[in-house]
Amino acid sequence: MLDKFAILKLRQLPIEAVAQRLGISVVRHKSLCPFHDDHHASLTFNTRSNTYRCFACGAHGGTIDLVMNRLHRDFPDACRWLADDTCIIVDEYKPQTHSGCMPPKPFDALRYARHFEHPWLSDEAKRFLFVERRLSPVVVRWCRLTSWTDRHGIHWLEMPYFDTEGRLIGVQNRNLDHSKGSAAPRFRFPYGARCSIYNLPVAAMLRQGERLYITEGASDCWAMLSAGHKAIAIPSATLLSPTDKALLKRLAEEHGTSFHMYPDRDTPGERLFMQLKEVLPTLEHHQLPPGCKDYSEYYLVKRNDTTS
Repeated sequence: MLDKFAILKLRQLPIEAVAQRLGISVVRHKSLCPFHDDHHASLTFNTRSNTYRCFACGAHGGTIDLVMNRLHRDFPDACRWLADDTCIIVDEYKPQTHSGCMPPKPFDALRYARHFEHPWLSDEAKRFLFVERRLSPVVVRWCRLTSWTDRHGIHWLEMPYFDTEGRLIGVQNRNLDHSKGSAAPRFRFPYGARCSIYNLPVAAMLRQGERLYITEGASDCWAMLSAGHKAIAIPSATLLSPTDKALLKRLAEEHGTSFHMYPDRDTPGERLFMQLKEVLPTLEHHQLPPGCKDYSEYYLVKRNDTTS
């Protein structure tokens, strides 16, 4: 069963960014239509309604429709494809019961908290964190990252989400075998997990007026922390919840926090920056250098420069 709220968030993903991810080149809100032999850029994108329409062949719809038609997938598969790189939970988890009538259980923080009391990193996790990402071991320990292997032999990195008081509110599992062609989704979340802003405990360490970086996704946050900066992360370039916005405003008002951001070099990244700018008018934009699509890549470039 697909989660209805997650489907709504998928429909709100920027339509032009989805098109570009599908290999459709968008210039000034237009592109060649992939659904017929087009030579005059008949496909147009309406960023206000977040839809597309071809005035030649009549193809039209929203983000999910675009994926369904372009990749020839049914609705559930199109939703999972869209969610794969955005950390959006589409498959609602329901515990197995004999009657099938039991209501789903809320997130069991006490159960999952035990996973992070003595974090353990598999060889696959160590390779991902320390060889591929070249992260600081201090940061990995601070973030309480741990790992596990499921019964199908798939290796997962388990990431806890804490609130500002250090209480566990959510867990995100990252498939470490995804790049090897694993059929399992790239991300998995326990039912009821609230994964909003990542690394919130850092708020308790902020001094008055101190700089805080906002990154897009946990990976960029780890890189920023490893570079010696205090940072939090927005899990994906989707709409922020009112609770998230209120928290960011409170940090700015109570602590005088100076917010900074290196947006990803794509449409969703810049759109996320503009969305945050509405909440944090003093948010400062930093430009990534050419060739770096996100801060994680920039961090690796800087690491290579210092060690070469």
